Amino acid sequence: MDRWIGKVAIVTGASSGIGATAVKALANAGMIVIGLARRAERIQELKQDVSPEVANRIHAHRCDVTSEQSVVDAFAAVDRQFGGVDVLLNNAGVSKLTCTLLTPGNGADLRTVMDTNVMGLVLCSREAFQSMKRRSVDGHIVNINSILGHKYVAFPNLNIYSASKYAVTAITETLRNDLRNEGTRVKVTSISPGIVRTEMVPEGDQFADTPMLEADDVVGAILYALGTPPHVQVHEVIIKPVGEMV
Repeated sequence: MDRWIGKVAIVTGASSGIGATAVKALANAGMIVIGLARRAERIQELKQDVSPEVANRIHAHRCDVTSEQSVVDAFAAVDRQFGGVDVLLNNAGVSKLTCTLLTPGNGADLRTVMDTNVMGLVLCSREAFQSMKRRSVDGHIVNINSILGHKYVAFPNLNIYSASKYAVTAITETLRNDLRNEGTRVKVTSISPGIVRTEMVPEGDQFADTPMLEADDVVGAILYALGTPPHVQVHEVIIKPVGEMV
């Protein structure tokens, strides 16, 4: 991670879970970290969990990745204030467990999932790459995918979530091809965890006996991918808790 000391990372969906853990880990590794989230105040609260020196490297910006203008404005603000972005962690993601694909009136929920998990990722990647290209930076884009982006699992009410993660798998490869065709050495990595103990896991007894990963486990994989030498590109990391049946 030494090559990234003093460099700028943007983390989407940074207010909780994997995103919040990644913000602290990247700042601890010496990066300047801008967390993007609708609940930007929760990113500010992360500073209480780290030393004052590390806290000075953590910054928050309110952003809704389902809005193209919000994404464009956020990346423009990072360019103005910090000079641009070197690492992008596309972590923002949602699921809507209130409906199936066939539930009447489900359009808004389904669009929210696709706009967040797919279009948000694409728009943030576009803006990050343009920043890297302008400055001739060999940056790194990391997409938080899912095991559900590689195989179908009949969990109840997942509706369009699995499809959104399958899209991330395809988009990651498309980005890799586009980056190569652009003549750059920008890397892109997909991290696909099994079930992770975050706010996205429903409360109750449904998952009481289910083996789960912790956010730190996923962030460890992110740091591994980022820490590889410039000539090494980690394409895909699949992480599952021991005992998971999926």
